[in-house]
Amino acid sequence: MALRKELLKSIWYAFTALDVEKSGKVSKSQLKVLSHNLYTVLHIPHDPVALEEHFRDDDDGPVSSQGYMPYLNKYILDKAWWQVEEGAFVKEHFDELCWTLTAKKNYRADSNGNSMLSNQDAFRLWCLFNFLSEDKYPLIMVPDEVEYLLKKVLSSMSLEVSLGELEELLAQEAQAAQTTGGLSVWQFLELFNSGRCLRGVGRDTLSMAIHEVYQELIQDILKQGYLWKRGHLRRNWAERWFQLQPSRLCYFGSEECKEKRGIIPLDAHCCVEVLPDRDGKRCMFCVKTATRTYEMSASDTRQRQEWTAAIQTAIRLQAEGKTSLHKDLKQKRREQREQRERRRAAKEEELLRLQQLQEEKERKLQELELLQEAQRQAERLLQEEEERRRSQHRELQQALEGQLREAEQARASMQAEMELKEEEAARQRQRIKELEEMQQRLQEALQLEVKARRDEESVRLAQTRLLEEEEEKLKQLMQLKEEQERYIERAQQEKEELQQEMAQQSRSLQQAQQQLEEVRQNRQRADEDVEAAQRKLRQASTNVKHWNVQMNRLMHPIEPGDKRPVTSSSFTGFQPPLLARHDSSLKRLTRWGSQGNRTPLSNSNEQQKSLNGGGEDPAPASTPQEDKLDPAPEN
Repeated sequence: MALRKELLKSIWYAFTALDVEKSGKVSKSQLKVLSHNLYTVLHIPHDPVALEEHFRDDDDGPVSSQGYMPYLNKYILDKAWWQVEEGAFVKEHFDELCWTLTAKKNYRADSNGNSMLSNQDAFRLWCLFNFLSEDKYPLIMVPDEVEYLLKKVLSSMSLEVSLGELEELLAQEAQAAQTTGGLSVWQFLELFNSGRCLRGVGRDTLSMAIHEVYQELIQDILKQGYLWKRGHLRRNWAERWFQLQPSRLCYFGSEECKEKRGIIPLDAHCCVEVLPDRDGKRCMFCVKTATRTYEMSASDTRQRQEWTAAIQTAIRLQAEGKTSLHKDLKQKRREQREQRERRRAAKEEELLRLQQLQEEKERKLQELELLQEAQRQAERLLQEEEERRRSQHRELQQALEGQLREAEQARASMQAEMELKEEEAARQRQRIKELEEMQQRLQEALQLEVKARRDEESVRLAQTRLLEEEEEKLKQLMQLKEEQERYIERAQQEKEELQQEMAQQSRSLQQAQQQLEEVRQNRQRADEDVEAAQRKLRQASTNVKHWNVQMNRLMHPIEPGDKRPVTSSSFTGFQPPLLARHDSSLKRLTRWGSQGNRTPLSNSNEQQKSLNGGGEDPAPASTPQEDKLDPAPEN
């Protein structure tokens, strides 16, 4: 519940920053942007249609804060609680988003650089203001809390201010703001920017003090500083920067807090004890947890006392089930203020009652004295009248009757005059009421006219933008159409060229295949012819050798005394047939050479030359042994 109140305070500033017309309502488009940013910074899954579904039955007009609250609670804040439990939500990022929205509209630092606060310091003071402000809207900080925060900041800078000075300063601020209940956040920031309460302190010193108070109140850092810590395994001493929070004691390598070295969890079972000086270390103390004892050493006795007291405070908060010291203190201060207010109201009521009783008593005493005086005068008059009654009874009765008549007349005239005045007053009131109604109608008509003019201007601008967008899109479509037509024409031409080229290549391929088939057939026939010619050449070569032998035998002269073997070929009658067969074989050989290869033909010519004796060198004569070895020619 406390976290929801703090988140609502930041969201209230963002909502009022979006309310430009200060009518208490914000348009749906702006609320969509705000909701989207809240979803993002809270790490909640986005639900863009939830807002439209939530306000489906409403008109298209702006939404008030009361109308936005159910959607905010259902779709954002309820889901943010689970993000806090899982540790995925950082409240500082949430506050930075809301501060960015509200500071852009409401916070104006000095453009000349004379402002005492930087943007980061103003953001931290804004967070401190939200933390200490009352849970009522519009948000204000009561003078007691302003005094408490100012004392915190000044004490961080080692400055002191008297109670009279603070009361006078707050009275001046309240008088300048024309308020008596407290200060708004912008008046609070202006108080720091003016420097009236800072007594000439530098800007850096003020920034450090604000940061320290921010860490203490917002981040729940009860105390921080350097301490010597003894290791658990190596048992050596190392200086570490410690930060104490209600649930843990963290220590880092340096005060920049970038390298976390460890965490000491604190609970109700932990305790802190002071240790005697040893091992060259002084001002020692230890923190005992359920699993381990941590030994530490402070710089002096005062620091050890402050650290032990702060750790005991954290352990006490854990034992009491409280998560924050300053939230508890703030609640106590608020309860004390409420008690003081109740006592003051009761005291004022008692004083008022006593005053009324005193006045009543004095009035009764005066009435009693008047009655007594009247009684005395009445007695005297009664005595005088009794003395003169008899003599003046008739005159007195006549005078009284005349006075009664005059009083009756005066009363009647005054009553008539009062009735006339009442009628006149009624007519005046009726006239005033009619004028007020007429003024209200005129104001409503003026507002409607202004709204109509704004709507007309926005519609005209929207129509102009739509026309420009349509013209641009038409140009783009025409360009795309022209490019598509050019591309189609080019593709058609390329397709026709490819088809022609494919047809030509197909015809060329068919012709090449036919030529290849013809070449293969010619080669096969040529191979067959070459084989036949080679067989014939071998046969012819055999015949030529045979006929060479026979010719050599025939051409060799027979000398007396030679003994030659008698054969059937030695008869003279058989010479012509042999020569005829030789000529016919030479002709066949020539014909075979013309049909075959050139090389066999040249060989046959050479053989023919050798047979005809056309060569330069005559063929050698065969020996008788060769004649015996040569086979007979085949028929």
